Amino acid sequence: MVFAHDTAMALQAAVTLVNSALEPVTLTTPDELDEFLSDFGYTGRHDGDQAEVDAVRAILPHLRVLLTSGRDNAASLVNEMLFQAKALPQLSRHDGYDWHLHAVAPDRPLADRITVETAMAMIDVIRADELSRLGICADDDCEGLVLDLSRNRSRRFCSTACGNRNAVAAYRARQASAT
Repeated sequence: MVFAHDTAMALQAAVTLVNSALEPVTLTTPDELDEFLSDFGYTGRHDGDQAEVDAVRAILPHLRVLLTSGRDNAASLVNEMLFQAKALPQLSRHDGYDWHLHAVAPDRPLADRITVETAMAMIDVIRADELSRLGICADDDCEGLVLDLSRNRSRRFCSTACGNRNAVAAYRARQASAT
């Protein structure tokens, strides 16, 4: 399944945000948040202060629950998030991107916009019954989220570091059993 650009970007941003709460913790400063916003193309209001960083960090547990929920629970969570934000989906075209959805005004706080954009992306995931594209890292020592947008659904690790660590461990186990 190929998701629309705004859906894929919102999902990737949400997974990155949720994983930023794991060791080593990142996205704790306004500069790190600036870099995140630049990487994921967030537009609209950006206060650039520690209060904004703290507000974004406060939504991470809610995003994690949403991204790891079963289909019916995820649908309920999406509905609640959109209701609380008084979301009103509108088509928008800007910054070289064709028509896509925004559901809250650009002057709303960043944490609200991230929550709503994630909820809007999850609508597509839920409707397409593609929640299997979201999961927990296959590394036994990691709780990172994995977003698999590959055609063959082969992504198992949240990062290259986790994948490499497991590959090395598997190699060493094969070497030990061969001797």
